[in-house]
Formats: sequence, structure tokens, C-alpha cells
Amino acid sequence: MTISHLVWLAVAFPLAGFLVNGALALGRPQAKGLVSVVGAGTLIAAFGVALGVFLELLRQPPEAPIIVSLWPWMPVGRLQVDLAFQVDQLSSVMLLVVTGVGSLIHLFSIGYMGEDPGYARYFSYLNLFVVFMLVLVLGANFPVLFIGWEGVGLCSYLLIGFWFSEKANADAGKKAFIMNRIGDFGFLVAMFFIWRAFGSLNFTDVLARAPTVLQQGGALVTAITLFLFLGCTGKSAQIPLYTWLPDAMAGPTPVSALIHAATMVTAGVYLVARTNVLFAMAPVSSTVVAGIGALTALFAATIGLRQYDIKRVLAYSTVSQLGYMFLGVGTGAYVSGVFHLVTHAFFKALLFLGSGSVIHAMHHAYHATHSHEDAQDMRNMGGLRQYLPVTFWLMMIATLAIAGIPPFSGFFSKDEILAAAFARGAGQPVYYLFYAMGVIAAFLTAFYMARLMAMTFLGPNRTGDRERGHLHEAPWIMTGPLLVLGLLSAVGGAFNLPGFLGGHAALEHWLEPVMARGVALFGLEMPQGRTELFLIGGAVLVGVVGLVAGFRVTLSGRILPAHDAPPDTGFALVLNRKYYIDELYDRVVVRPLVWLSRVVLWKGVDQGVVDDAAVNGSARLSRGLGWLGSRLQTGQVGVYVVLFLVGALWVLSAVAR
Repeated sequence: MTISHLVWLAVAFPLAGFLVNGALALGRPQAKGLVSVVGAGTLIAAFGVALGVFLELLRQPPEAPIIVSLWPWMPVGRLQVDLAFQVDQLSSVMLLVVTGVGSLIHLFSIGYMGEDPGYARYFSYLNLFVVFMLVLVLGANFPVLFIGWEGVGLCSYLLIGFWFSEKANADAGKKAFIMNRIGDFGFLVAMFFIWRAFGSLNFTDVLARAPTVLQQGGALVTAITLFLFLGCTGKSAQIPLYTWLPDAMAGPTPVSALIHAATMVTAGVYLVARTNVLFAMAPVSSTVVAGIGALTALFAATIGLRQYDIKRVLAYSTVSQLGYMFLGVGTGAYVSGVFHLVTHAFFKALLFLGSGSVIHAMHHAYHATHSHEDAQDMRNMGGLRQYLPVTFWLMMIATLAIAGIPPFSGFFSKDEILAAAFARGAGQPVYYLFYAMGVIAAFLTAFYMARLMAMTFLGPNRTGDRERGHLHEAPWIMTGPLLVLGLLSAVGGAFNLPGFLGGHAALEHWLEPVMARGVALFGLEMPQGRTELFLIGGAVLVGVVGLVAGFRVTLSGRILPAHDAPPDTGFALVLNRKYYIDELYDRVVVRPLVWLSRVVLWKGVDQGVVDDAAVNGSARLSRGLGWLGSRLQTGQVGVYVVLFLVGALWVLSAVAR
């Protein structure tokens, strides 16, 4: 038996961690040392399994996916669904990202959450989150993937609302859970269509037979892919189902890092990449995917320009970067989309954990002086570079990566996506528009990240005179994972280094067995020669100009602490309030549904029809009949004899006729 056939251990280890820490949360919540060992240790063990699987595939690349069937799940007539895992090049990459970055986040959590009374419960939920994400990326069929798909939605609810005693946190968890159910409806409908067309829900069967069963560009494959993408917009926070992700900042910062970098929000991009053959056969759907991705990348980037909460800036950054990934896979550059997923996992985890170090220091300072200022508001920071130099330089690496500055990782993956969109424009001019939107979003990304770094680390310190003496770097258990992520953010581009730099596009060749059929069906000729160099130069110039402008504009004026800062006005207020999309959804969707539920369904149907007319009405009818019958019951024998005589005479007269 090979290590690939033991891939289920990667799921079993964190599952055991969930059970053990769950029991400790109920029985011995004070045993934090044991909780730490179990919580982080099981993830490191899962990463060891993932690394073993990858090395085995590297030594002996399989010609077909390795299916590890655990047991029959739904053997019903023609519907034969096994609880099975699929090991191939794509799932091995996702395994490494989820367990590797997840392990670093678990280690960081030991220091960040050490004082929280719900420590054991936190690690239990965190382990379970990774379990479901691993089921999602390993599932050999749509139903098993859907288990993980729903599971990460459940865990997001548990972790976003972890501090549920505050209503805002509980509401944020509910919002994430409910908005994802909208997208999940689309996923379910797509599965029904797939089952009807193929009689199977296994990835190997569906993707192999798709070119013969479905018509290229036909209505059925378009419907299947659009419904799948509806699920992706919910899980990966794309327009119109993106508003839950910024509110997910209500959870602990390591949870934000796990959701944004390594788990839940990458699920939609993974699903499109996994089903690349279906999307390649549906050019309309692919255009929709690319268009929504480009629009989301630009739209979310504009909102990030005027946020003050450090985590909220990064949240809108994630929404925007996910848009780039969908622009990539919608263009047919499936490897580029996955490549950006990987590099984004590195630099976004670093940015969130780095912000966690900043928040940890700010909380410590404010707690020591009994101040109630907002520890996440960048207007209360400034000058932190001298107090947190390691965090500053590591977050600067991540900033250069997300801004697309060479040789950092984000440059290579973002450049591939923009170049692919430009190349697709030769046949479909609308992709030139998508390319332009991506370039503008890249400029805005560099600008708002420079603004974040300047407001947080540069200029005069605004934390407070008494608080400055309490500002310091986080302990090594938190700084260590940042160093690893900093290294990956700096050199991660080497995983798919292009030919003009002497590379061999290693990731592209690695994923070729999974992506080859989709690439062949969609056909994408990437730019070469001068055109390629021009696009690269333009992308770098946009990133550099955005960074310079962001630093200069932010540092050119005086930044006041939050309690002294004047309120935003004009378009700045519109950006700060996120274009009032939440308020729009509240008025157009939430309030009408609440009115329909309360006035029509509850008071009208439930109380009026069911309770009053049916239940209470039948009771009133019974009481009326009983009252009428009681009027005939006098208790006098003479009356009964008279009535009997009248009745007998009436019967005799009727018979005589």
C-alpha cells in the first residue's frame, strides 16, 4: 500500500484533534498545554501526510487519478456514490496549501489566543474547519466535495461568531452562514443536472465523458456551469454574494487568516479548476466567470481605499484577489488561477497574521493603561515600525508581493492572469475590458496596501504617550510562522517561473494532467516576445506607481487619532460605507422578506388561516354544534316523548307516500 492510499490520514489527524479538544473543552478547558499540542500537532501530522503524498506523485506521476474508496455511501439503484478521495496533482497542491499554511496559523494561534477562556473550543473548531476543507479538496465526486463545502460553511459560522456573547459577532456568523446557503442552492441544482445528464457524480466519469455527452456551448452545459458558479460566488465572496466576508472580521484574527488564505474562500476557485472541462465547453459561462471576477477585483479594491480597520482593508483585499483568480480560470488560464491561489495563500496569511501581531501589541498596550480605544483602527497606530520591526519588514514583503513587484510571488501569478486576459481579448474583445479592469485594480491594490503600511508603521505614533512603553513584538510562537510565510511570499513565484526568466513553468507542467483537456477545449495562446515584455513592464509600472502614490498621499497630511478624526464626507464617505450595498440589500431583500414572513406567512397564513380558520374555526364549529345539541337536552321525559312521537309520525307519513 502506497502513501497515497493512506491519504485519509490527512483528514483523520485533525478530526482526532477536533474530538480530543472538544472533549477537553467540555471536561478540562484549563489544560491549555495539552490543547496546544493536540491542536497544532495534528495539523503538522496532516502536513507530513500531504508532503508524503506529493513526493510519491513526484517520483511516480500517475497516468490517472488515484481513487481511494473508503466505503459505499449511497448505493441506490443507478446512484452509486462512495465516500472516496481522489489523489492527483491538483488535490496534492491543495493538500499542501491547506495543511501547510493551516499548521502555521495553528501555531500562531497558540500565542494569540492563549489568554482566551474558550481556548480549547477554539482549537476544536479550527481543527474541524481544516477537516472539512480537506474533504472538499480530496472528494472524488460531487457529493463528497459537497460535504466539505457545507462543512466549511458550518465552521465559518462557529468561528466568525466565536465571541458570540456580542451581538455583532453572532450576527456576522449568521450572515456568513445564510449568504452561503444561497450559493449552495446553485451547487445542488448543478448536481441534479449532472446526474440527469451523466448518470454519475464521479469526477473521473463526468469529466471524461463531458465532450461526448454535452454539446459545446449548449444550454445544458451552460446551465450546469452557471449554477456551479453561483455556488462559487457564495463560497469565494464574489459579486453579488461577497458582503459576508468583510463582516467575517468579527472572529479572531487567525480565523480570518485561515478563511482568507488557506480554506473556505479558495473553494470556489478550486471547483472551477477541478471542473475545467465543463467550463471550457461553456464559453458564455467562462465569460461570466471572468467578468464577475474582474468586476469584483476592481469594485472591492475601491472600497479598500477608505477603510480604517486594518483587518477590513485586508478583507476587501481578499475579495479583490479572489476576483483575479476567477478572471484567470474564466479566461482559460486554469493553472494561473491556481498559481495565484497558492501565492495568495502565502502573502495573505502573512498579512493577516502580521496584522494579528499589530493588534496583539495594541491590545496589550491599551489593556495595560485601561484605555478603550480601538486597537484595530489604523488611525490609532502610526510609527509602529520602531516597536515591531520584524512585523514591519515581513508585512512589507507581503505588500510587495500583493502589489505585483518582482521578484516577489504575487508578481508572477498576477502577471500570468493579466497576460491571459489580454491574449483572450484577440478573439473576444470584451476580455480587453476585463484586462483593463484588472490593471486598474492592480494600481488600487498597491495604493491601499501602501496606505495600510504608512498608517500603521510610518509617521508619528498615535497610540498614546502612556501606551508606547507597552508596545513590543509578539512572542516567538507568533513570529516564527510569520518568518516562514515571509520566505514563501518572497520566493513562491519560483513554483511557476516563466521561460523568459530561465524557469520551466514547474506548476504548469505539474498540473497538466488535470488541466490538459480543458486547456485543449478552450485554447489559449499566451503572449510572446515583445508583447509579453510590454505587458510585464506595464504591470510592474502600475504596481510601483501605486505604491509610491499610496505612501506619498498618506504621509503628506496629518493623520489624527480615531477619536479626533473628522468624519468622512462626499465620495470618501461612500467608499467608507462600502457603496451602501449592505443597506441596499437590507431594503431590497431583507426587509421585504421579513415583511413577507411576518405579515403574510405568520400573521396571514399561520395565525389567520391555520390557527384562526382551521384549528380555532373547527373548535368553534364543534362548540356551536355542542351548544345546539345541548338546547335539545332538557332532562324532561315528556318533552322527549313528544319529540319521539313527532318523529315517528314524520317517518310514517314519509313511508305512506
